[in-house]
Amino acid sequence: MSSMVSRPAAADAKQAIAHFSALLQFETDCWDVHHAISNKRQDFVLLDVRGESVYIQGHLPEAVLLPHSRISAQSLASYPAGTLFVVYCAGPHCNGADKAALKLAQLGRPVKKMLGGVTGWLDEGFELAC
Repeated sequence: MSSMVSRPAAADAKQAIAHFSALLQFETDCWDVHHAISNKRQDFVLLDVRGESVYIQGHLPEAVLLPHSRISAQSLASYPAGTLFVVYCAGPHCNGADKAALKLAQLGRPVKKMLGGVTGWLDEGFELAC
């Protein structure tokens, strides 16, 4: 008797490679962002897409505040066209990063979402800046 885990069957290797490769084009995680910042290898703009009041209470180091509702061609005008943006919000219970990523993509900007948001950052034991 099979379990709910094995029903339906896992994808074949070719499908799994395509799927997981695609995910890595859209997402990054707290550890990779922290490693890039800590080792002075930050080749992206880290956007905190929450509101100003929570940003002031604590945000990721090197993060720029740009609430998702304020993302526009005008608000991004100072960044070169090929700039990679990494967006985050409060955590997995929040879809602000998804809204921000969608807006950035619609504006033709490269974007990845940082999984976990602030909750994930703190869960990894990393500190917030104020």
